[in-house]
Amino acid sequence: MPETIEELVKQAIAAAQSAGALPEFEIEDYGLERPADTSNGDWSSTVAMRSARLARMAPAKIAKAIVDNMPPDPAITRVEVAGPGFINFYLSASAHNEVFRTVREAGSDWGKSNVGDGLKVNYEFISANPTGPLHVGHGRWAALGDSMCNVFEHTNHKVTREYYINDHGSQMDVFGRSVAMRYLQLDQAIKAEGFGLEDAVRLLLQDRESYVDDEQDEHPELHPYMDAFNEVLGGNSYGGDYIIQIAREFYEADGDKWVSAEPEERDPEFRERAYQAMLRRIKATCHTVRCDFDLWFSERSLYRKDTDGTSQVDRAFRRLDEMGYLYKTDDGALWFKSTAFGDDKDRVLVKSNGEYTYFASDVAYHWNKFQRDEYSIDLWGADHHGYIARVTNVCDALGYPGKFEVDLGQFVNLLRDGEPVRMSKRKGTMVSFDELIAEAGVDATRYTLISRSSNQTIDFDIEAVKQKDNANPVYYVQYAHARICSILRKAAGVGEDEAVEMGMDEVAKRAIGPAYDLSLLTDATEASLARKLSEFPELVAGCARDRAPFRITHFCEELAAAFHGFYASCQVLPSEGRPVDAELSRARLAACDAVRVNLEVALRLIGVSAPDVM
Repeated sequence: MPETIEELVKQAIAAAQSAGALPEFEIEDYGLERPADTSNGDWSSTVAMRSARLARMAPAKIAKAIVDNMPPDPAITRVEVAGPGFINFYLSASAHNEVFRTVREAGSDWGKSNVGDGLKVNYEFISANPTGPLHVGHGRWAALGDSMCNVFEHTNHKVTREYYINDHGSQMDVFGRSVAMRYLQLDQAIKAEGFGLEDAVRLLLQDRESYVDDEQDEHPELHPYMDAFNEVLGGNSYGGDYIIQIAREFYEADGDKWVSAEPEERDPEFRERAYQAMLRRIKATCHTVRCDFDLWFSERSLYRKDTDGTSQVDRAFRRLDEMGYLYKTDDGALWFKSTAFGDDKDRVLVKSNGEYTYFASDVAYHWNKFQRDEYSIDLWGADHHGYIARVTNVCDALGYPGKFEVDLGQFVNLLRDGEPVRMSKRKGTMVSFDELIAEAGVDATRYTLISRSSNQTIDFDIEAVKQKDNANPVYYVQYAHARICSILRKAAGVGEDEAVEMGMDEVAKRAIGPAYDLSLLTDATEASLARKLSEFPELVAGCARDRAPFRITHFCEELAAAFHGFYASCQVLPSEGRPVDAELSRARLAACDAVRVNLEVALRLIGVSAPDVM
């Protein structure tokens, strides 16, 4: 319909110009939008205001000339000038309702657009250190990042989902030593206490629990293993339960093979194996929450020498040097001229002792990304805000100005019945994302984590999102979809099992038939449904442009509310004492099915299932 109205306006302007009512001018944007108040039409154009300077006429006069020369169209019942020059279009019932047919015919392609024009986008998100399980904050970035990628794909962006594995720094050495220490303690418990492996694991887990509970450290006798762990490794260690579990896997595989080994032999082995074990856990978590990556990029690969004796870091530095943005100081340190791009100071890449900084990895990594894709987006935690400028500057220096952006994700306040869940990073008692998913479910978790702008902190109340009632948004939306499926099954005369075999699209075809008359839908609630559905394509396009997938959850709730209002007002299927005309019933079933299709598409974009039965 927007294309139709745009063409009518174009013809009206041409006719008015030919008649001498308007001077010659050209305009590309006709300013079509949907008025918030339906009394102002189904569509409104601001073309008169946009062309006032070109035409050197008052917008109201331009608008009148356009309306006076508007060609007739059966889809439009009237066109009016309003206010300072708005042109309001009122659609016929049949044209207004045609969106029901459009949605059904489009199916899973409903809402697609060409906003991206095939742009190759690298979207990097989560990228947590492989030294521990993903926490709830990482979970939010998983939901945000994956949903954003789904939206990009729906708007014709060619997306690479990428996870950057921070596997190069000293934290990996610490991680490996932490696992090694727990491995040695398991062996100690087995041999000193005469325990089997399972009993030894339970001992260390109980010891650690006692340590966590003993906040004032008043009973060291209850947690000797944890105290010994901290004494050997100091505060520079990873002390969570998961470290004990990884150590257990090592002992199951190798027994006491590594107990007598020298640290120089044991530590590299444990470092690598512990890293791989944790990476497998992270990948499994991401898969569970329906967030699968196209590429897992290892930071270590940036420093690996190729056959020509250079690494990706070397080649990125060479590029910057060729562009004139590197220099060395007298102490031998290598610097990037970040001040050339407005930074308050230059940034060191290689220290005077020859050690690479973290920034060196970022330089090489983003240089690598631009060799593969046209545009790069990183999703970071809000605490990395201060790092944006230097990475943006280096991307500009590498020759890609305006091709890099950062989306920031705020953190999550975890609650239970309105009360904060106690967590201690120092004690290693953070609630893992796996634990949250297991308790709240994937659907409720993803929906909740995506339901607000990434710029806003989310209060995630575990008990609230588990509730199966209309106060829980995800349940409310999913119930609307399941309710429609139930209506369609009843109309088609099929049971739940048969419907699963057929698929809901086939069930709907059987229930509705090939022909239906949408002009029969004249109730105000039917008009509201049609209007809400017609908003979806532009909504998705806006989500892509503004990096705002959270709007889809709001749309789902509004569409579900519109459907429930329609169903309460309009008889869809005949029942005892409540007959309904067969043709009208078919038309209303088509409206129901269109809502089903739209809900399914919208929920898929945010990684949430659309259940047929609840």
